[in-house]
Amino acid sequence: MNQDWAAEHLQVIRTLMERSALYRRALAPMTILAGGVGILVAAAGYFSRPLTPRSFLLHWLGAGLLSIVGAFLLARRQAIKDAEPVWTLPTRRVIGAALPAFIAGGLLGGLLLVRAELMIPLAGLVVSFWLILYGCALHAAGFFMRRGVRLFGWLFVALGSALLGCVFLREFGVSLEAANLLMGVSFGGGHLAYGGYLLGTEKGAPAA
Repeated sequence: MNQDWAAEHLQVIRTLMERSALYRRALAPMTILAGGVGILVAAAGYFSRPLTPRSFLLHWLGAGLLSIVGAFLLARRQAIKDAEPVWTLPTRRVIGAALPAFIAGGLLGGLLLVRAELMIPLAGLVVSFWLILYGCALHAAGFFMRRGVRLFGWLFVALGSALLGCVFLREFGVSLEAANLLMGVSFGGGHLAYGGYLLGTEKGAPAA
């Protein structure tokens, strides 16, 4: 049983490494899409004055859902273009690795929708945990890929941890408007920067 599992595990690693170029080409438009969604949602939150706790949660939960759906559609289009199957065992492994953190982040947002008034004192903590969980999801999903995805995940973990430290150690209050800005800069700006890097280095060294 253990030998069968090990053989399957090695086959997954081999397949993922062989398709790393394909995944890298698909990753650039995915990250740019997620970054664009993040910037648009942050702008929508900025101009929808006053920004309420419920609208903040709905905006960013919707941004996460839209980014996931858009990434799947882009990956599907790239797979069809390269005559590759979409729902393969390696794909299921990658999604399964990231899924727990995504579920935890979505559950946090969903529970706060029931008690949206808690967002006023907890906005900084919510953003911190969202960034950390998203970074963990990226790191897990990038375990069999190039190191750039894992490093990108670590960036979100570091940003979320730094914000968490400021909230606890310095009693750093975060308003809903500031939380919206932080999400826009980190999620939106971070994805646009990484997507631009991937596009700019696509024909160069395969560092990511």
